Amino acid sequence: MRVQRKFPLTRLRRNRSSSRLRKMLAETELKSSDLIQPLFIKENLNGFEPIDSLPGIQRIGLNEVNQEIHSLEQAGIQAVALFPVIEKSKKDLSGSESENENNFICQVIKHIKNTSDILIIADVALDPYTSHGHDGILNSDNYVDNDLTLPVLIKQSLVLAKAGVDIIAPSDMMDGRIKAIREALEAHKFFNTLILSYSAKFSSKFYGPFRDAVGSAGNLGSGSKDTYQMAVQNINEALYEVSLDIEEGADIVMVKPGMPYLDVIKAVKDEFSMPTFAYQVSGEYAMLKAAINNGWLSEDVLIETLLCFKRAGADCILTYSAKEIATSLQD
Repeated sequence: MRVQRKFPLTRLRRNRSSSRLRKMLAETELKSSDLIQPLFIKENLNGFEPIDSLPGIQRIGLNEVNQEIHSLEQAGIQAVALFPVIEKSKKDLSGSESENENNFICQVIKHIKNTSDILIIADVALDPYTSHGHDGILNSDNYVDNDLTLPVLIKQSLVLAKAGVDIIAPSDMMDGRIKAIREALEAHKFFNTLILSYSAKFSSKFYGPFRDAVGSAGNLGSGSKDTYQMAVQNINEALYEVSLDIEEGADIVMVKPGMPYLDVIKAVKDEFSMPTFAYQVSGEYAMLKAAINNGWLSEDVLIETLLCFKRAGADCILTYSAKEIATSLQD
């Protein structure tokens, strides 16, 4: 029963009267271990390459990856999400390079694991590998064919697991893919490989800078992912998607994008009490950084947004500001 508290016997401002009190009574805490850094690793790149649409973020060459991993570990980051940028000549209609056991992302995973035990998350989707930029295989009607795509996603998952990835993250939004991947992992005795499912991935306009970063924007052109990613209007459908993925064997579920979908994050956490991640996507980060760089917003707005993710129920957040914020939390 809620207590009836009235002024002046109750003055809620008393609890805010000093910085020590505010810290001690804070209901939500942000730690370095809550943050996951996405990394764009580019094939045949020496050094670093700026991404114009993501201020402060760079594509990284293979030889520089472990240097970056070390600096992330020093900041207290526990996990990275890897996104490959492969040669255009290796892309085709079926994304066949995703099945290559010695493909670039597998080389990166092995390279990192040689020197670090940081947790590695790798996407399962075909858009970095297809010449058309879609997450699945197109049929004769140029429709992303769900059931033709599933066997490729299974092979991609097994290739990543064999390379040593800790967490497989299907982001493709094909129906039935979690069950198919989980059964394949079990059959091949990858019992401890986790599945982080992009369960509620919305067909958002906030993904533009990411597609620039991985080189899929030009391939997709004016095409749409509306037939497999979720409609932004729907929250009940999101809960249904999450429930199916949990039943099919997902260990962690995710909502993407983040800030405009805090209601979905809260609903998922309240309904399922599952480990729940959120992705502060490229467009969210880019617009905040643009406002900061122009002096329109304080840099502290980044921490504010991440605290809001935590308050809504997110256990961990993928954010391009992970390293920056984790470093500031140590100060």
